[in-house]
Amino acid sequence: MNRLQVAIYSALPVSAQNLLCTVDGYRRSRHRFTPHFAATLSEWERTITDSAERHRARQWEQLRHLVERARRETRYYRFLPEPIETGDPSSSLERTLKEIPILEKSVYRARTMDFLARDVRSSEFVERSTSGTTGTALKLFDSWERFAENYAAVWRQRRAFGVSLEDPFLAFTGQVTTPLAQQKPPFWRIDRHSNRILFSIYHMSPANLESYIDPIHAHPATYAEGYPSALHIVSRAMIAADRCLPPGRLRAIFTSSESLLPHQRAAIETAFGAPVRDHYAATEHVVSMTACEANMLHVDMEFGIVEVETQEEDDDWVRGPLIVTGLGRPAAPMIRYRIGDVGTRSKHPCSCGRPGDVFHEIDGRIEDYIVTPDQRLVGRMDHVFKGRYDIAEAQIVQEAVDSLRVLVVPGDGWSAESEPALIRGLRARLGDDMRVEVQLSDRIPREPNGKLRAVKSTIHGARR
Repeated sequence: MNRLQVAIYSALPVSAQNLLCTVDGYRRSRHRFTPHFAATLSEWERTITDSAERHRARQWEQLRHLVERARRETRYYRFLPEPIETGDPSSSLERTLKEIPILEKSVYRARTMDFLARDVRSSEFVERSTSGTTGTALKLFDSWERFAENYAAVWRQRRAFGVSLEDPFLAFTGQVTTPLAQQKPPFWRIDRHSNRILFSIYHMSPANLESYIDPIHAHPATYAEGYPSALHIVSRAMIAADRCLPPGRLRAIFTSSESLLPHQRAAIETAFGAPVRDHYAATEHVVSMTACEANMLHVDMEFGIVEVETQEEDDDWVRGPLIVTGLGRPAAPMIRYRIGDVGTRSKHPCSCGRPGDVFHEIDGRIEDYIVTPDQRLVGRMDHVFKGRYDIAEAQIVQEAVDSLRVLVVPGDGWSAESEPALIRGLRARLGDDMRVEVQLSDRIPREPNGKLRAVKSTIHGARR
């Protein structure tokens, strides 16, 4: 929403805000749960038990078609080597991929329009953006088919744990549905179309958290979804108040968008009385991994190919940066794309019995919380940078409870209005009581593992 829309929404009574959330729920469902989604979900529920060899054969056929189409329909890939057919799917996959250069984010960002396929009409795709872990905005083009396939992967996992599309649920994600200026409950809104209650992750101060517990107990939810950081904060409050949900009341808790840490899993499972099942994906819609009952991450092999650029290895596992290729018919193919995360792939089949590639863990986004002067803990701050093409890189640094420094490497389009707009975006989530200083820089220091942390905090207790 733009500033005027936010002001109008904030002035409405809660009942009217609930109605708008319901309308938004209808709009989202219409784009996600299409006939293509239903057909894909049905097909993928059938293929999930296929042998690893069948998966490789299917991936080879998809990759062959993808490469041929990319050569024909995109400017960037017009000189791509032809697929190499050896007669063996695994060998064909390996040899074809080996001949294709790795795609770096900086290259995609510099030549974005060269990736858009000519055989996709404007009515057949949606333009989106992502910030990624570095705060660097990338313009993305998603075919509506690919959009639906992403949700087919999500819902194959959920249906395996007895959850259906019609079930009521609790949501702890980044939608700003409760006005930040609101000081008293309810810090949640109702989407009646999707049968969900949307809890604000931006009002989680110690004084407010107790008010979250009653609606969690009262709502007839079958499951919960959300960011691990937000679910963890609420879980600690539920445990402290001795008001955990009875075991079995919910069937599962589905986490995504952040790295799920062991202590977070333990607290969430205790508070909500249900197992946590993680999902690793990317806004680029090039990779999907879903957790099984053994808490291993299985590559959804119908959705994409995942390679590991080996840095460490032993007899049981291999670890390194992930190189991913989205399959299907994307509006903008991304072949052998360096996603920016590190994963540890098992060399052994999963104990759950599901065939195919399986990972122990993904070293994805691990963020600190921002601590506000009124003691709210706010995580998942990359929303502030979404769609900001004038910022090449950014990092939020907190060294005092009443102030932030934002390190920014300016990108093309940085102007006199860029800094005030960035500060407004931060205040929209953190309030007006914090000093915000923007510092321009040529480069932001990396962590020992080579990654850039979106948020760094030295405040005692900020990392729980």
